[in-house]
Amino acid sequence: MADEVVERVHRHVLSGLGLVVLHSGHWSKIFGKLMGTSCTLRWRSAHDRELVWTVNPTHPIARGIPHPMIIEEDEMYGEFFDIPAPDELVFISSFSGGEVFRSGCTFRRGHGKIFYFKPGDQDYPVYHHEGVRKVISNAVQWCVTDQPTRSLPTLLRYETNDFYRGHGYQGPLENQA
Repeated sequence: MADEVVERVHRHVLSGLGLVVLHSGHWSKIFGKLMGTSCTLRWRSAHDRELVWTVNPTHPIARGIPHPMIIEEDEMYGEFFDIPAPDELVFISSFSGGEVFRSGCTFRRGHGKIFYFKPGDQDYPVYHHEGVRKVISNAVQWCVTDQPTRSLPTLLRYETNDFYRGHGYQGPLENQA
């Protein structure tokens, strides 16, 4: 992705655009920029069974998802996953080698909602799995902003006793020395 596109998408996410990042999208430029980390992890490409455990069953993204969700063949991702602590952890995955992974994480950046979901790989038919498709559908619905319009967050400056009639940012305060 061209750097100009990354900047444009970044601005739109901060302004309220939802973003669902799937599988190896953790290495995308936009996800790295939004997370502010390397987003690296452990992995192995093998015919591995993945169990996706719902750790937040009341979250809207987990609605209607079996517990655990069994994916017969997938690529293994494991910790350490270099991302910031998620705002909400919805799913963790375990694999036949004993590895675990934070596989369903939400983040908020500016006015935007982001969901990262691990299951998926080009070598296995994971995106045909009914549960995986339901998670993605739920995530798209969750990511929709509740703001009437998309706009970047702004710093609001208020005078003493003027909190309820505040106005938009008008530049830094002058040094009153």
